[in-house]
Amino acid sequence: MQWGYISKALGGLFISISLTMIFPMVAGLWYSDSSVGPLIKSMVVGLVGGFLLFALGCKSGIVTLGHREGMAIVTLGWIGAGLIGALPFYFSHTFDTFIDSFFESVSGFTTTGASVMTDIESTAPGILFWRSFTHWLGGMGIIVFSLAILPFLGAGGMQLYKAEVPSPVPDKLRPRIRDTALLLWKVYLLFTVLETVLLMFGGMNLYDALCHTFGTLATGGFSTKNASIAHFQSAYVDGVIIFFMFVAGVNFSLHYQLLTGKPRKMLQNSEFRFFCFLVMLFVVITTFAVYKDSYGSIPEALRYSMFQVISIITTTGYATADYETWPFLPQAILFMCMFIGACAGSTGGGMKCMRIMLLLKHGYRELFRLIHPHGVSQVKLHGQQVPQDIVSSVLGFFVFYILLYCTGVLLVAATRVDVLTSIASVAATIGNIGPGLGTVGPAENYSHMPWMAKWILAFCMILGRLEIFTVIILFIPEFWRK
Repeated sequence: MQWGYISKALGGLFISISLTMIFPMVAGLWYSDSSVGPLIKSMVVGLVGGFLLFALGCKSGIVTLGHREGMAIVTLGWIGAGLIGALPFYFSHTFDTFIDSFFESVSGFTTTGASVMTDIESTAPGILFWRSFTHWLGGMGIIVFSLAILPFLGAGGMQLYKAEVPSPVPDKLRPRIRDTALLLWKVYLLFTVLETVLLMFGGMNLYDALCHTFGTLATGGFSTKNASIAHFQSAYVDGVIIFFMFVAGVNFSLHYQLLTGKPRKMLQNSEFRFFCFLVMLFVVITTFAVYKDSYGSIPEALRYSMFQVISIITTTGYATADYETWPFLPQAILFMCMFIGACAGSTGGGMKCMRIMLLLKHGYRELFRLIHPHGVSQVKLHGQQVPQDIVSSVLGFFVFYILLYCTGVLLVAATRVDVLTSIASVAATIGNIGPGLGTVGPAENYSHMPWMAKWILAFCMILGRLEIFTVIILFIPEFWRK
């Protein structure tokens, strides 16, 4: 294990994250609030720690970054980001305990949106801006962010990219991984500007528009209002956010292909078509399930059903309705959406549509073999054969996802949390959704959870964001052996 290079990479990463605190400082200065001092203090602590790690790493020679170093940097980097991101909350006394600060920070960077903040609108604007900005940084990935701005990580960039990008087969758009990272961030930035402008046309000020754009494109869900998007009571705002939540749930490499004049690439992508089919199916079922029972007209039922379904399946977590008051069928559909998730290569969480497709295709192949023992059947995706090692990886991921989910439910229940809340809270955190069911529904938050449950759920968020393997492999003894 090349600890010198790991230290250098982590130092550069922490310096980058600390410097981004300048943006919430500007918001704090604009509103003349009390957040500027805590943000400056947090930035100084982060910079000092980052420079120390960087200087320590610079003493080692140039090395080749391997898979083990890549996975260690990514996992330790996300944990470190959570710690640095917690400092503004802690120094500003937004929360009384460090675990609450860490929980909110990890929820932000992992784009989960599970909050322990009880009165959002009374919190300093600078702190709320930092809270939403952690979504935006974590959405495309803080490691991908560093690959784009820190050239010295380029030597082993592919190892970091593969360890972090949520996809069974990461898309490499350019020969150099740094160029790929820059392209993805340019697309991300373009959509950020577009949504911000459109939300301002809907009556939001620049501050609210930016914060809600961060939460939408990162599929995070933090809002500056206690009632989330429902606060604005605007069909136009709902429509804009629905569109960009859907956009954020699609593989960003497909957006790049679309923007470069290759729309057929998107239409020919089988995962994109599967994602669209699921969204339409669930929206239609939910609309008719809540019609008359919860809403007086089909258009109204469609509006709220579409928002909630797309919000949950893309793992954004914004809410315009308390879906716990809906009939049981749409609640069950939303719970199922928590596991499915969005497309691979998007900012969404969950198991991803690509993996669900491969699991279904593999299951069909096994049925085909029972009927035709001597027949030849292949698992195909986008019209091409999927290598067996990819299929095996997806099967392994599914097994570990369900195993870790069940373990998380048992551990949270052991802290004396009721069964429904335990089941839903772990699903909502390991899937990076945010709101769940029970006492963590869209009208509640996680502030009442026991402190041990918060540590468990914070770990679940990191597990889900880094797609299980990158984290749990650090607990395998063979990982640390020569």
